[in-house]
Amino acid sequence: MSLSFLKPLPDYLVQRYYGWKATTFENNKSWYFKLAEDGQHPRAMIISCCDSRVHVTSIFGSDAGEFFIHRNIANLVPPFKVDQDYHGTSAAIEYAVKTLKIPHIIVLGHSTCGGVNASFDYFSGNQPDLYNDSNFVASWLEILRPSFKKIPQNLDKKDKIKSLEKQTVLVSIENLMTFPFIKKCIEDETLSLHGLWHDIGSGELMYYENQSDKFILV
Repeated sequence: MSLSFLKPLPDYLVQRYYGWKATTFENNKSWYFKLAEDGQHPRAMIISCCDSRVHVTSIFGSDAGEFFIHRNIANLVPPFKVDQDYHGTSAAIEYAVKTLKIPHIIVLGHSTCGGVNASFDYFSGNQPDLYNDSNFVASWLEILRPSFKKIPQNLDKKDKIKSLEKQTVLVSIENLMTFPFIKKCIEDETLSLHGLWHDIGSGELMYYENQSDKFILV
């Protein structure tokens, strides 16, 4: 197949690259050289949403090489499944745990998530054409369907959606535990799982506490 349709980078990205190379990279040359020579040894894996507003490295003030980051629609983890399909999220998790020996996996949900909002409307029957528009998105969001049934019915729509945003974190944690190698690492106490939810507008960060079954401010 010819790749003649490929285009050069937009000018603004080229200029930003030159700016990074002249400042951030130039000021940290030895660190980048060490990363290149020694390979990666991240301290945690973060599974977050593709949403451009969720800036994981900024939230935690991390350096290059500190986090192994995987992003997908609505920060979902599918259940463990062995077949010949493509499993990007599962492959990233497997590599992080088995090869990189990561000690922490963080699932990070967030406010005003487009994937969650679409799934809420879809599961409510208000967006029946989602399957026709995109089989990929609709099929992926099916991971969240069991959680939709757990939403308290006495909430208004806005709070129901916020509840579902937090459920993306919990269902992903539950699905992580269906991976045999993760379950073993948890039992061996070589791996910890963490569930977080981030409010984009306020900057707040919450973590799930098992004892109270609530998300609590960090």
